Amino acid sequence: MTDANKQAALDYHSSPIPGKLSVELTKPTATARDLSLAYSPGVAEPVREIARDPENVYQYTGKGNMVAVITDGTAILGLGNLGPMASKPVMEGKGVLFKRFAGINSTDVEVNAESPQAFIDTVARIADTWGGINLEDIKAPECFEIERALIDQCNIPVFHDDQHGTAIVTAAGMLNALDIAGKSLSHARIVCLGAGAAAIACMKLLVACGARAENLVMLDRKGVIHTGRQDLNQYKAMFAIETDKRTLDDAIDGADVFVGLSGPGLMTADHIRKMAPDPVVFACTNPDPEIDPKLARETRADVIMATGRSDYPNQVNNVLGFPFIFRGALDVRATRINEEMKIAAVHALKDLAREPVPQSVLEAYGRESMAFGCDYIIPTPVDGRLLGRLSSAVAQAAVDSGVARKPYPSHYPLSTVEDVYGG
Repeated sequence: MTDANKQAALDYHSSPIPGKLSVELTKPTATARDLSLAYSPGVAEPVREIARDPENVYQYTGKGNMVAVITDGTAILGLGNLGPMASKPVMEGKGVLFKRFAGINSTDVEVNAESPQAFIDTVARIADTWGGINLEDIKAPECFEIERALIDQCNIPVFHDDQHGTAIVTAAGMLNALDIAGKSLSHARIVCLGAGAAAIACMKLLVACGARAENLVMLDRKGVIHTGRQDLNQYKAMFAIETDKRTLDDAIDGADVFVGLSGPGLMTADHIRKMAPDPVVFACTNPDPEIDPKLARETRADVIMATGRSDYPNQVNNVLGFPFIFRGALDVRATRINEEMKIAAVHALKDLAREPVPQSVLEAYGRESMAFGCDYIIPTPVDGRLLGRLSSAVAQAAVDSGVARKPYPSHYPLSTVEDVYGG
């Protein structure tokens, strides 16, 4: 960032008041009667109703439209382990996106925990406060243990967006890119550079969508993850293959797909030259990708390219997923976000990119036209159809897979308080 942009970012977060979120009242409070209903003595009546049947909490409080964004600050964006308080602007930012794109209220919670178990215990004890939990910026491999334990212990959706949000958007774009290239996911040779939370989740979801594990080569800082290595944790070991390939230079030869979730500049022009015809390259490290898109296109005119950046086509952006996934889960009061719901979101996002682009999106991007093709394999975050399409697909999958506690809503999107709460 330039000095001017740094100052603009600081000013944005500090003025006219610090932070990006506030609490708003949803009921009148102008009279003495209003206040007596809001608090004592009137508040006793919903208390009694909830004590009689805990499910009434969804009728008389905001729980059903409230998500907690929770972190320990051990993996903040691309900045690393800077602690819980340093993560607060990011967690507030996530809350802004929940509200802006899906009408979901949120609370950010920064946990100063001395161990993964302490984090788990803390969150599990307060989880019933909310309708869902979005875990954020927790380092691997601890994030896997934390998410799994909280899913088991909580009766509300728990979703680590750094893993699954990235995976869902990546898989949707990948299916479209391979289709444009005339290839299938089941036959594609895939190289994944990176073996952290996002990379592992991406590869697991691609396999769930039809990729073959034997066609997948994953690399970490020490090179190819193969069966001869003795230094692998259980999560990396799932992707260990029997191979004589040891480096990215070895693995990339003849590959159809490259997925980068690692670090800037780690893919070279020579690497991309070695790939199969019509290569698909998802260089997702931010702000500087594994290979500059301009260099990639200069090297291979046939490349289909995606990055994590908004100033290039095909941005792999988690905001395309998590607001709408939670919206669908909350609307049917799902107890968890399962594999079926994630795959439903993948296909809803994939299919939406193949439809004509609304005029409002063209105007937002200053474009005369946008259409499904090499430079448009994923919808844009400002596409208003995302709320209805993804939320309804996720809600239906929750109902069909047996994790919903309410029936499938009769209409989407749910855009009013009455819609959200079934009034």
